[in-house]
Amino acid sequence: MRAYRLRLLTAAAALMTLAACGGPSSSGDDAKGGGGKNPAADSSDSSSTSGAFPLTVEHALGKTVIPKKPKRVATVNWANHEVPLALGVVPVGMAKADFGDDDGDGVLPWVEKKLDALHAKTPVLFDENDGIDFEAVADTKPDVILAAYSGLTKQDYATLSEIAPVVAYPDAPWATPWREIVRTNSKAIGLGAEGEKLIGNLEGQITRTVAKYPQLKGKSAMFMTHIDPGDVSEVGFYTAHDTRTLFFEDLGLKIPDSIAKASKGTDKFALTRSAEQIDAFNDVDIVTGYGDDKGKLAKTLRDDPLVSKVPAIDRGSMYLLPGSSPLATAANPTPLSISWVLDDYVAALAKAADKVK
Repeated sequence: MRAYRLRLLTAAAALMTLAACGGPSSSGDDAKGGGGKNPAADSSDSSSTSGAFPLTVEHALGKTVIPKKPKRVATVNWANHEVPLALGVVPVGMAKADFGDDDGDGVLPWVEKKLDALHAKTPVLFDENDGIDFEAVADTKPDVILAAYSGLTKQDYATLSEIAPVVAYPDAPWATPWREIVRTNSKAIGLGAEGEKLIGNLEGQITRTVAKYPQLKGKSAMFMTHIDPGDVSEVGFYTAHDTRTLFFEDLGLKIPDSIAKASKGTDKFALTRSAEQIDAFNDVDIVTGYGDDKGKLAKTLRDDPLVSKVPAIDRGSMYLLPGSSPLATAANPTPLSISWVLDDYVAALAKAADKVK
């Protein structure tokens, strides 16, 4: 075991500069009180019979064989832990949240709510500020590592695979829609049927909420990336591959042609456009993105002689999510955040839609 640890630490150090950053959101710091064995994570639900093992999961980085139903589930990168939690399984370890963490405990509010409902303590929290903490993951002795929504590199995948079978993203980094996050991760832990029920329940919630706001139907929407109010010479936006943009379609909105065309020929989840080319977004009805509590960015966009020419910005059909708040974080839909944010997010987008003539 000592030799294995040394080999693992050497590999981790060599890969540190190659490891993908936290993607749309990164996680960090050490555990909060949950370093010990978690009964919920070790228990096997005999009533859940979906999924036969050994199980093979194909993904963008290869093919993973999971020999038997996992009892100890670890997750890395963003949101993967929410799938087992939503299905009643507490991971032995997961990435610590630092974006949207309103109380500094490394756990987002909707995750904390679920842990409380399960009467479970917080799992080990992996520090991912400088890349995946391979040793910390190994210390949790997982039977499987879930990463269906992640930015794993081939090197990350190879190193993690020395610890346990790893389930990576189906197609591209940071581009797995929330339904596929649920399907891929739930299948890997033998709860595929339960995962489908979860998807159905969330779809029902979305349908009922969106039905209250018919003004959203058919409107086009763009999601801007973080923009520095001091420099709007370039405008960043999430492509049609990103889950934030894809979520618009769940809400009755559509992806504008400008975003769809820019997304062709690339698998990147975000791109930029110079302010001189801002008229490309004239087909956007609603603009959303990340702002600040004092509305400085919104004012800057409206006052800028170039950016203000975008019709949506000029008429004010814009909703900027408040900074790095939980609300802003939840606009990137995940299995537990959807229910938490849905009412507020849809209502705010509908208010912006009311300004579209």
